[in-house]
Amino acid sequence: MNDVAHSGFLLPARDRLIVTLGVIAGGAILLAFVHGLASGAVARSSMRNLWLVMHLVAVLPALPLGAYVLVRRKGDALHRMLGKLWAVLMLVAALSSFGLRGMTGSLSPIHLLSVVVLLMIPRGILLARRHRIEAHRRVMSLTYLGLAVAALFTLLPGRLLGSWLFS
Repeated sequence: MNDVAHSGFLLPARDRLIVTLGVIAGGAILLAFVHGLASGAVARSSMRNLWLVMHLVAVLPALPLGAYVLVRRKGDALHRMLGKLWAVLMLVAALSSFGLRGMTGSLSPIHLLSVVVLLMIPRGILLARRHRIEAHRRVMSLTYLGLAVAALFTLLPGRLLGSWLFS
């Protein structure tokens, strides 16, 4: 098996890759935000949009928190508490995304990820409550992967964070 011992438990290679992608995405988004602040792009953008603010307030901490929950020891009270916080952040991020419209003024294909999150977070919680831990771990890992991929897509030219990063 391609696992690495980490703090007394095994971290699957799949989770290491997912967390690495999330850390890269989170670092790039932080860099975009800092660059946007320094260049004035954040002030000139649509930060008055309540949906955007709600979305960023949920997504920005969800990236590092999700990574931490994936790599730390599982099953204890702290894991459950941080996991619940991450789940709430993800639900807020998914719901607030429907208030955000692309350049065309309508929903975009990326909103399909929000629908997936709204289905997978409750499923992951239900699996944990039913003690189907491996299925719970798979659902939550893949949901975090969706977050990381969506975060990277926000950095494309023409997207808000992309414009902050490249302005």
